Amino acid sequence: MSKKLVIATSVLLALGFTAVAAAGAWYFWLRGDAPEQVSLESALAAAATGATAPAAAGGGLAGEWSIVPGGTSFAGYRVKEELARVGATTAVGRSAAVAGSMTYDGAAITAVQVTVDLTSLKSDSTMRDGALRMQALETGKYPTASFRLTQPIPIEGTPTEGTKLAAAVSGELTLHGVTRPITVLLEGQFSGGQVVVVGMAEVAFADFDIAQPRAASVLSVADRGTLELQLVFEKAGSRS
Repeated sequence: MSKKLVIATSVLLALGFTAVAAAGAWYFWLRGDAPEQVSLESALAAAATGATAPAAAGGGLAGEWSIVPGGTSFAGYRVKEELARVGATTAVGRSAAVAGSMTYDGAAITAVQVTVDLTSLKSDSTMRDGALRMQALETGKYPTASFRLTQPIPIEGTPTEGTKLAAAVSGELTLHGVTRPITVLLEGQFSGGQVVVVGMAEVAFADFDIAQPRAASVLSVADRGTLELQLVFEKAGSRS
């Protein structure tokens, strides 16, 4: 009996340890560590590291600029949520599938157009990413989002290396098939022949007819989130 008891106890302990380990793995896999908010410093570092070719602004700065290909730029969301057995956490999803252009006439940025492929959004949870195809953003039905500048951004003087800009920019955001005016807080810097920009804007989901996602593990999701942008532009024709 003693031997059987020892064996049974060992099995129970092993099963208990396995269950705890699995629960712990689930916790850290799902919760993760949310990426830091976008910042101009980190964007400049990423632009310098991720550059694949010299970006020169030959012929002056006025003219058309386009987003540098290669994944340095991204757009995404940051939303607070409450998860069962996890508690309060922040969901962050980002897409590097970004395309866009900017026009500078020598005195102001007169046009900006940015388009994001939302089907490429990735967070720390493939389950969350999959759910967004059918719920909330419904990326299966509304695969893209876009931003269009509606008021020029004045630029004082001629930008030189290291010139920084901070502005509240007016534009239109098209998301979930709905277009609304939006104000984006932008910071930018001319660096290495490139224009590096980061931006944030608060988005109320109801304004874009976005319903809260439903899942057994999701207790609640905030009714608004933060749109985040990190964009790197180069002068059109600067690449050979």
